[in-house]
Amino acid sequence: MKKALITGITGQDGSYLSELLLEKGYKVYGLVLHSDSLSHIKPIKDKLTLIEGNLLDQESLDSAIRFADPDEVYHLAALSFVGISWDQPVLTGNVNALGTTRLLESIRRIKPDVRFYHASTSEMFGLTEEIKTEEAPFHPRNPYAISKCFSHWIAVNYRESYNMFICCGIMFNHESPRRGNDFVTKKIARNVVQIEKGQLDHFYLGNIDTKRDWGYAKEYVKVMQLMLQQDKPGDYIISTGEVHSVREFLIEAFRIVNLEVISNGKQGIEEEYMRKDNRKTVVKISPQYFRPVELAVLKGNNNKAREKLAWEPQIKFKELVRIMVEYEQNKCSDDKEYMETPYK
Repeated sequence: MKKALITGITGQDGSYLSELLLEKGYKVYGLVLHSDSLSHIKPIKDKLTLIEGNLLDQESLDSAIRFADPDEVYHLAALSFVGISWDQPVLTGNVNALGTTRLLESIRRIKPDVRFYHASTSEMFGLTEEIKTEEAPFHPRNPYAISKCFSHWIAVNYRESYNMFICCGIMFNHESPRRGNDFVTKKIARNVVQIEKGQLDHFYLGNIDTKRDWGYAKEYVKVMQLMLQQDKPGDYIISTGEVHSVREFLIEAFRIVNLEVISNGKQGIEEEYMRKDNRKTVVKISPQYFRPVELAVLKGNNNKAREKLAWEPQIKFKELVRIMVEYEQNKCSDDKEYMETPYK
């Protein structure tokens, strides 16, 4: 039986990865903070071994590696919401950059033969304009991306310096019903359903013309595991190769609940979306949700993952939006208090 330790096990990716590894017969350990919500892993909690630890605390990481004695480590934990990284750049750097370094040091000193997966991010590419490959240069444009550049390169450095088996998955945007409430896709899915049910009049968004390469998180965790089964370590882009704007996501979400929305035709913060049937405004644009620096487009080339790992995504954009919206509709039926809590 293989043993795997997952940091960030309570998050979107960590919970899906836990389910996948359990299905494959792994013994799964998870590093958790005392304050973490266990809602995503509640159905499988009895099958997991949770270890309290903190990326800011070297001793706790040492203890976790000794206790779990893992064959594989999946490092998913991070402060990952870009917007918050502008408000907390020092903490973001400490957790994401130095936290990864602390974990790698624990592994190097205690169990250097571990196979290590590091969750890198497409945000590292930043300003570069071409379709992104593994060899494309990085030009990070926010504190989160900068911290992840450090953690990515320190992982590569440990691989090259200490001959450790380390893979970096350069993850493009990946969504699911388990996405955190801070993320725009979750916000749109939930608020559209609240409007459909008459529980919300309107909500606010920022730049709706930004385009992202959006995939389904449940599919993306499969390629994480595949990377660590290869003969040699390497870095891989995980993406769909398609881009869609926030505007497209918004319109598609309303379409799924049988509401057609139209723009007032204005630009920037003057633009609004209204229902076609009654002309009521349902979406407004607010400067509050604009970032100091916006990335217009992020699109990934996943050829390496297709060729070397025989992996490719199956869930397309419209199906992803449907999965997220229908989850919120079911949640509305099952949990009235959840849906009646305004989220603007």
